[in-house]
Amino acid sequence: MKSSAKNIRLSSLDDLFSTEETRQEAQADAGREKVRMIPLDELHPFAHHPFKVKDDEAMQDTVESVKAYGVLVPAIARPREEGGYELVAGHRRHRASLLAGLAEMPVIVRELDDDEATIIMVDSNLQRETLLPSERAFAYRMKLEAMKHQGERRDLTSSQVGTKLNRADKLLAEQVGSSRNQIQRFIRLTYLVPPFLDMVDEHKVAFNPAVELSYLTSEEQVALLDAMDSEQSTPSLSQAQRLKKFSQEGRLSEDVMRAILSEEKKPEVGKITLSSDKLRRYFPKSFTPHQMEQTIFRLLEQWQRRRQRDLER
Repeated sequence: MKSSAKNIRLSSLDDLFSTEETRQEAQADAGREKVRMIPLDELHPFAHHPFKVKDDEAMQDTVESVKAYGVLVPAIARPREEGGYELVAGHRRHRASLLAGLAEMPVIVRELDDDEATIIMVDSNLQRETLLPSERAFAYRMKLEAMKHQGERRDLTSSQVGTKLNRADKLLAEQVGSSRNQIQRFIRLTYLVPPFLDMVDEHKVAFNPAVELSYLTSEEQVALLDAMDSEQSTPSLSQAQRLKKFSQEGRLSEDVMRAILSEEKKPEVGKITLSSDKLRRYFPKSFTPHQMEQTIFRLLEQWQRRRQRDLER
């Protein structure tokens, strides 16, 4: 009797007077992530964070909001081995909190490996309406590399690994509502030297020529920048394609650069380029590039029929 009495478990008062529903809620609360108030000086930027945090008008609006209401959406961070925390999402909120004079901000702390942290960091910023070409380029590259790392397993054959990596490429295209080719073209921008990339962000060099110029070596790009300054000219698409061809053939010298840049540019006719970033705002996020194209042409056909009817009146 004594031994069996020892095995009897007495219910606590909480167990006796709580319902199954409240017990489930308590378990759910225990599993939820906790929001902590962390000093701003303990939060450090994500390594190789590709998104620029500027003290512009949009930042000033955020600062005023933080002063009035505080930080409404917690940042996400992960612990650092050397102490403190690495921001994964919330760099702009962190900057706004500093400018607003706050000492701390709400943060959700998660244990994340490098690939998980990179994907969260990129996804949280790709939602912004305006992104610079350089920001999008490095974001695509970093996320694609992280997705490929997650897809690699030691027990796979080389052909299976190749399949998984191709799936990562396709999956990223579906997630961002673009084509695989366009994503690779953006990633090419990451091979530009910083001054060239700045010119792309500032719309001094167009996107399509910049993609072609990314195939030049770093030394050739620096020399081309000098030639552009000397000739006061930027390459057109056809000129950039010729510069790329000369580079691949090992015949791209500074004299060749200047000769090409000094040519009178012919207007490029018969080609219209529509930025997918600008078009995306008019379509649901679920739309693929093909669906967007079909919708555009259907609307153009409707507009043409209405215009024809108006002319016949």
